[in-house]
Amino acid sequence: MTDTSGNTQQSLLLVDDDRPFLNRLGRAMETRGFDVRMAETVAEGIAQIKASPPDYAVVDLRLTDGSGLDVIEALHQARPEARAVVLTGYGNLATAVSAVKLGAIDYLAKPADADAVYGALMAGPDQRAALPENPMSADRVRWEHIQRVYELCNRNVSETARQLNMHRRTLQRILAKRAPR
Repeated sequence: MTDTSGNTQQSLLLVDDDRPFLNRLGRAMETRGFDVRMAETVAEGIAQIKASPPDYAVVDLRLTDGSGLDVIEALHQARPEARAVVLTGYGNLATAVSAVKLGAIDYLAKPADADAVYGALMAGPDQRAALPENPMSADRVRWEHIQRVYELCNRNVSETARQLNMHRRTLQRILAKRAPR
């Protein structure tokens, strides 16, 4: 697709089940010159890739019908040179490594702003991501991990406690508290 100045627009696929975030990011990326397509599920994202593999993709890790890693894998198979960024509110090292192995170039924590997403998409292969201005505290990282395992156990306190090798009452006290900063 070409814009009014005759330049070729680069296609961008956004896959996220948070519709307001998806629409905001879509508008912001259009102002940066992308031809934006959007999907809210893994199935829609894969269908968009099969119809026309994009140059770039921004994919949420946890979608209502599965893992965004399936979308990354489909994109990498259809168009190996495509650049993809994974967004998530439930980040951990294992999924970051999996995302990179499947072809993602970066892994950003939500809420990520359009500038951070654009910077990740446009970064050269030898550029390192900037260190965050306010990195999470160790208490916050622990809390995030507990919340992630709790969600993966379908909010079952007993199973979460077993998975974390923690006493159930201790876990209940942690879950009852607010998130540390």
